[in-house]
Amino acid sequence: MTQSDIHAAVQQRYGAIADSAAPSCCGDSSDCGCDSANATLYDSALLEGLPVDVTNLSLGCGDPVSIASLNPGETVLDLGSGGGIDCFLAARQVGDSGYVIGVDMTPAMLMKANANKVQMGAHNVEFRKGQIEALPVTDNSIDVVMSNCVINLSPDKTAVFGEAFRVLKPGGRVSISDIVTEGEFSESLRADMAKWSECVTGAIDVESYTGLMRETGFVDIQVVSKVDAEGIVPRQDGMPRIFSARITATKPV
Repeated sequence: MTQSDIHAAVQQRYGAIADSAAPSCCGDSSDCGCDSANATLYDSALLEGLPVDVTNLSLGCGDPVSIASLNPGETVLDLGSGGGIDCFLAARQVGDSGYVIGVDMTPAMLMKANANKVQMGAHNVEFRKGQIEALPVTDNSIDVVMSNCVINLSPDKTAVFGEAFRVLKPGGRVSISDIVTEGEFSESLRADMAKWSECVTGAIDVESYTGLMRETGFVDIQVVSKVDAEGIVPRQDGMPRIFSARITATKPV
């Protein structure tokens, strides 16, 4: 199973979701690693005024915006922006003097996100095509990097954290919601392409996750919250414990 294989499987799955406008990445399946936007993920006040086309295409496992402590005028980057929900929430907080960039590799998702942008009149939001392991973003240009249930999908998490570090300004910060584990999946489960693209078997142990961030150079790494993800990722025999975690860190000045 190569990195290209994983990218292709993930792109195919999320492209189909975008084309069908299914309310979650599960589609018709109850065995899935993501959930739709609802009160368990976002404060309902945050979603007020967002069109259904935006909230129904949320495929996250948490809320990275609330812990990002965004300020007016900041530049924000969302890794794996999908239909754009976290970008639009961030855009409200950074205001007209701020700017939000969403990066996604799936053309159908980018089409949905841009259509939502036009519908909302979000002039301070831009969506770019690219992979989170090779971001189409210049060095030292971002105040805050966010991501919601996407880094677990990457076959090269070291590259993802390296890219996030590269594009952040000194003193910049990351705000992540992601699926993590306590323990590791077996090699046979890791090789299950369908489970990987469902945000399940691409997840890694939380200590390994934060260790990769530390090796990249991030400091002040905090697991802000870690809740059992049984309601998001049904656990099967042989699987480690699976959690939805919110993680923050900073690039040193």
